[in-house]
Amino acid sequence: MPLATAHPSSVRLGWLDLLRGIAALIVAVHHGAGYLTPTEATWVNSWVNPGKYGVLLFFLISGYIIPASLERHGDLRAFWIGRAARIYPLLLVCLAVTAVPAAFGAWRLHGGIDDGGAAAAVVAHLTMFQDLLAVPSALNVLWTLSYELVFYFLVAALFVAGLHRASATTAIAFAVGALALGGVLTQQWLSDAVGIAPVVFGAFGVMVLAIAASVSGRAGLARAGAVLGGLLGLVLLLGDSRAGLWESISILAVMFLGTALYRAEHGPRRWPAVAATVAVVGCTVTAGLLHGYPALSETLVREFAANWIVPLAAALLSFAGGWAVRRRRVPAALSRLGAISFSVYLVHPILLLPVHEHLVVGPTRPLWLLAFTAAVLAVSWTTHRWVELPFQRWGKRLTARPAPERTAPERELAAR
Repeated sequence: MPLATAHPSSVRLGWLDLLRGIAALIVAVHHGAGYLTPTEATWVNSWVNPGKYGVLLFFLISGYIIPASLERHGDLRAFWIGRAARIYPLLLVCLAVTAVPAAFGAWRLHGGIDDGGAAAAVVAHLTMFQDLLAVPSALNVLWTLSYELVFYFLVAALFVAGLHRASATTAIAFAVGALALGGVLTQQWLSDAVGIAPVVFGAFGVMVLAIAASVSGRAGLARAGAVLGGLLGLVLLLGDSRAGLWESISILAVMFLGTALYRAEHGPRRWPAVAATVAVVGCTVTAGLLHGYPALSETLVREFAANWIVPLAAALLSFAGGWAVRRRRVPAALSRLGAISFSVYLVHPILLLPVHEHLVVGPTRPLWLLAFTAAVLAVSWTTHRWVELPFQRWGKRLTARPAPERTAPERELAAR
């Protein structure tokens, strides 16, 4: 179906829904193909990791839209309530559906998930920081939520500091940081030094304090909470990442690049976004080669290209393509796919748990892959309709209640 021209107000976010839907579906099919069409999946993965492409595209989209949602009203309370209402209900349902059958032996969770104790594993997942707390994710896709949360905290901290407009500079700083710091610290050194449980419960306590202060409605306390949350995110990013430090910092560079692209679209200058794009691509690729694949060989270079260079380039090109059609109407089916994209992302690995446990991987089963994709879409529509939407409406009603009057400095920040 061709993209018909429409009034901008009616298609304001249609192109983002288009990209979100594509990203989520590609991640789901990528994971399903690993079990159901393994030969073909191996060949595709030798050239490009579709899952990494999907999550990098997600990160760009988050970088583009999340700061705008905060700055639209300049209200930290509304920001955090909105984020919680959108993420936690479905996340908690998916965690319960994953953990309860596992407790009765239906399937096994990732090894090492309870190395710090069962309580620490539960608390780590409730924070969404588990991938930065040395706790393996109960579902393989949940690692991205840890980076999303760091981004939320940093966006809020930059906002109260009045630095939220310096998005290109922030993206460049993280890109350079990936290059400069990527080989300095070891993975998860904080948990290795202190222990998993102390870090988990400490992070949980700081997170609760930071968000409670941020939603208090008191200007000074909200600023302190935002700064505390930003510091927590940075400490966990630099001190307890499961991934290599170069990649963890690079992910934040990609997200802030999305913010820089938003500034370019809505501001008078585009060269900062161009500079940020060049810096993010150049520095993260160099950082990966230096710190992630130091023993260069043809095989390793191809592996790095498939897992970072090609997915990053494809994500940027896809984002550019979506931006190019931003003033056109997106077909309704693709827009609906974008609406259920979060459900697609969280639900599909649950449907693969019995497959992982009981299916003998080997034969190519393309019809099974089609059936899996259809099941993912059907279940995702259901969870979006009955889990996501009711709580999103509840969050909107809650944020619509009168909050304490913001101070003049807060109003000024929101207007900048």
